[in-house]
Amino acid sequence: MEKRIAVLPGDGIGKEVVQGAIEVLKAVGERYNHQFSFAFAEIGGSAYDSTGVPLPEETIKICKESDAVLLGAVGGPKYDTVPVHLRPEQGLLQIRKALNLFANLRPTTYFASLADSSPLRKEIIEGVDMLMVRELTGGIYFGQPRERREVNGKEAVVDTLYYERDEIERVIRQAFELAKTRKKKVTSVDKANVLESSRLWREVAVEISKDYPEITLEHMLVDNGAMQLVRNPKQFDVVVTENMFGDILSDEASVLTGSLGMLPSASISEEGPYLYEPIHGSAPDIAGKNIANPLATILSAAMMLKVSFGLDEEAAAIEKAVNSVLDAGFRTGDIMSEGKTQVSTTEMTEEVKKAL
Repeated sequence: MEKRIAVLPGDGIGKEVVQGAIEVLKAVGERYNHQFSFAFAEIGGSAYDSTGVPLPEETIKICKESDAVLLGAVGGPKYDTVPVHLRPEQGLLQIRKALNLFANLRPTTYFASLADSSPLRKEIIEGVDMLMVRELTGGIYFGQPRERREVNGKEAVVDTLYYERDEIERVIRQAFELAKTRKKKVTSVDKANVLESSRLWREVAVEISKDYPEITLEHMLVDNGAMQLVRNPKQFDVVVTENMFGDILSDEASVLTGSLGMLPSASISEEGPYLYEPIHGSAPDIAGKNIANPLATILSAAMMLKVSFGLDEEAAAIEKAVNSVLDAGFRTGDIMSEGKTQVSTTEMTEEVKKAL
């Protein structure tokens, strides 16, 4: 199989962790006789530094001409004084729109070897296996108007939460489709007791559930959902929610495993390339020190092989290798615990390649 992968290293540790994933993909290609080519492009702060914008047109072109996109991370405090519309994070929002990436899939899986790294007791997190489906191109992050204004002589601000019914329908239907291959339960998270947008969200969820009689649908208010994630996370299978709620809840869910450095994600479209990235940020404080955890990016590459390319065996081999390395006691600093062996970014990558 021959596939072209657009690589957007971004900022901070993005360059380091992406390189680890590329090396693992090359190792998979050699073992299974696949040819992966890599087309590099800029996004975020690095793009702003070289072109003056966080997402150059050339980057969009490279992505659209590729079979999948691998992204590192963007941002950093050096860009805090940049005009809002030019900040690195705008590159993320723009690439999602440009590629029509309407849903973000974030799995949270229990790693037995990392139980001591979680802030929660082992009996609470043991066996956790959930998939959060976050709507990605609508809601308050994209609604207009969004501005500061003067009202009756006072400073005021407005952000608009805007959704069209079909935007809600496609992401909720995606959640039900995913639940068919899992434990057949969908939890739809909203704030229907307050927000009109959430009342429409809940109405659509009920309508779509009628097409999936074998799947259980439950509704949960977002504040209760935030509590339940740390109180009883094992109750969840597929969780679907709107953009801002998903942004917050998926980061909360990430700590169940003990580190943001462990969790991959995929952003999917109705057609065109999917985008894969770790959920952690650019961590500029440790950039260039060769101590970042590459495993979330490596696992994102595994998701790419499975979801975009249909290479289930190869994806499973990466996941097995990561578990093997963790079971052997190798740790980067973010997941380090007593009695384990601390390794660098490159050393962790090499251990995964060996385990393959």
